[in-house]
Amino acid sequence: MARIHSHRHGKSHQTRPIGKELPAWVTTSKEDAQAAIVKLGKEGVSPSRIGMTLRDDYAVPLVKSLLGKSLGEVLSEAKASPKLPQDIQDLIDRALRVQKHLQVHGSDRKNVHSLELIEAKIYRLSKYYKDRGILPNEFKYTAVVAQLA
Repeated sequence: MARIHSHRHGKSHQTRPIGKELPAWVTTSKEDAQAAIVKLGKEGVSPSRIGMTLRDDYAVPLVKSLLGKSLGEVLSEAKASPKLPQDIQDLIDRALRVQKHLQVHGSDRKNVHSLELIEAKIYRLSKYYKDRGILPNEFKYTAVVAQLA
């Protein structure tokens, strides 16, 4: 699938396990996996990092095939889900890094443009999450592009 703000097709991704059924070599119990998810979620670890930890340390290829529900559902049931969805939080962190760079290098026009594109993605994604009820309607990301241009 093509990227939003570029003229190329992205190929970088991880491949999911082939089958949705639980492999025979998985020895982790449901209770252990669920306890690890809740513990890591309450420590503030991101959901993708929790999935990688389960994959690497507990040998669980897919949480849904083991527990019958997704990692996000387990976190929300335990009231340990993050305040913001991970994709919008990553975009906000990326925008802050670009803003910090632009405070030092104010004449870097390419990064001013990239900041505009990142903020456009944040606005688009926040509108989507507000429509779905995941973010509150009062959520507002403030732009700093006007100060830099």
